[in-house]
Amino acid sequence: MRHRARPGIPLTLALALAAAGCSTATTTEDRASADRPSAAAAIDSCGRQLSFDRPPQRAVALDQTSTETLLELGLQDRMAGTANLKTKIPARYQEAYAKVPVIAPKIATGEQLRSAAPDFVVAGSADLYTKDRAGTREELAAVKVPAFVSAVDCPQQNEAGKSPFELLFSDYEQLGKVFGSEQRAGALAREQRAVVAKAGENAGRAAARDGGQPTVVYLYSVFNGMPYVAGGTGLPGEMSRIVGAKNAFDDVAEDWPEVSWEEVAARDPDFIVIGDLSERGRPGDSAAEKRAAMAGDPVVSRLAAVRENRIIEVPGIELDPSVRSVHTLGLLADAMKDLGYVR
Repeated sequence: MRHRARPGIPLTLALALAAAGCSTATTTEDRASADRPSAAAAIDSCGRQLSFDRPPQRAVALDQTSTETLLELGLQDRMAGTANLKTKIPARYQEAYAKVPVIAPKIATGEQLRSAAPDFVVAGSADLYTKDRAGTREELAAVKVPAFVSAVDCPQQNEAGKSPFELLFSDYEQLGKVFGSEQRAGALAREQRAVVAKAGENAGRAAARDGGQPTVVYLYSVFNGMPYVAGGTGLPGEMSRIVGAKNAFDDVAEDWPEVSWEEVAARDPDFIVIGDLSERGRPGDSAAEKRAAMAGDPVVSRLAAVRENRIIEVPGIELDPSVRSVHTLGLLADAMKDLGYVR
């Protein structure tokens, strides 16, 4: 359910007042703490030009993906808020995360966003910027609050042929430019490019037991008894390509389409990847519930992948683009070796 902001001061006016109050309260010491306090920066984010006179001091991340990216870049002291936590924050971020105010446990409204007096807003997906959520990017631009969207969510605005991982790495580099943290952002992108390269080392040797390309179904969630799987537009399709497999639902032009168990059975995948979302706590989220659903279905339970336990469990949140996704890519590459799909 979406929560609407209460009628009152318009979002644009309220943010303008908050931003003005924030700027007058910024001290010389605060400005000196920035990596590059006097440098201006300009970037393109999802078709919109964003300009900065100085690195942001009060950034708000509207989702967990954006939050963890900023924490990985060491920017917690320049964050004024976070929202929409889906799972537990990993141990390596917990100390930094504790310094950041939570403005909303779920999706933030415009009222909650303006209470943080942001000078920059970051989101992993464009659908967080709507009138009944945090406000549109146009509303934020009107009060000079730049709104960033991950390049992964708007590939049409980027170079043709750029992979989802490369779009993700470009996010790090763009954010590094904005915050004056290019070195740290560049190092992170290089480290993760190396992980991607390593995961793809054996792609040419991947083969199913019949000699063809191994196929995989990614089971993200089970809701009201129906499976949600990775379609052709999400990150799992790219993960599959890197390791030499084929996403069995690549022909469906959605990130996470709802399908039927009969459709899963008809694709007859060589192996199945289960996204464990047990920390989110919804029915059907845990890996155990998904295993039980497959075992209880009269058709899917007969699949060789289920009978022979050719099932890989990964953190569900890492199947969506994030700073953690290369971890699951590595798990996938290793598991394919263990299951005998790399020769």
